[in-house]
Amino acid sequence: MAEPIYERVVLKLSGEALSGDMGYGIDINTLYKIAEQVKKLHSLNVEVAIVVGGGNFWRGRDAKKIDRTTSDYMGMLGTVINALALQDSLEKIGVTTRVQTAIEMRQVAEPYIRRRAIRHLEKGRVVIFAAGSGNPYFSTDTTAALRAAEIEADVILLAKKGVDGVYDSDPHINSSAKKFDSLKYIDILNMGLGVMDSTATSLCMDNKIPLIVFGIDEPSNIVEVVLGKKIGTYVKEG
Repeated sequence: MAEPIYERVVLKLSGEALSGDMGYGIDINTLYKIAEQVKKLHSLNVEVAIVVGGGNFWRGRDAKKIDRTTSDYMGMLGTVINALALQDSLEKIGVTTRVQTAIEMRQVAEPYIRRRAIRHLEKGRVVIFAAGSGNPYFSTDTTAALRAAEIEADVILLAKKGVDGVYDSDPHINSSAKKFDSLKYIDILNMGLGVMDSTATSLCMDNKIPLIVFGIDEPSNIVEVVLGKKIGTYVKEG
């Protein structure tokens, strides 16, 4: 089997990725399919940290009649639900995990402590980061960029549902949309591509963290990209 080309990765999973075809909540079959791929990655001695979103329960920015700050905190709680579900599925198939939350809730998870997170990774545990950055107005994409910089990850794996990379326009609307094999972060900002929000993109660019955007509809892509297979879109500094 091919050898992994990265030693420490941050896998960014959207909440929607866990909902499968349901479109909301958690689809158990999808959850376990993803967990199995994380286990395979772990078995290759790759250190895996996961940042999970909460859009399958609540998306803070979409609230119309709820205060935005309150709405964002509600979304953070959704990410904790997803993190606990992911932890349970991983541990049931023999992968030791730790959930760390940016908002303290000691009865269910550890508080986020950078040095402890790194130590868990070094000991072969999968670390799941929940509750975003703990701050309203910041997306979980920004959290992925922040945590990747903090733990000195080699790459961010941005797993997207319903799309297999970065396009110059929405491929669901424009059948002639062009897929990019590679991009620079500055291109994403200049072209206004909806890969990550501008804060997350700038954070990755400033810290020179490469990003691979690929489709999660085929969960095995998680392992394939780490083994060096050319899948999705590779984004680099610049």
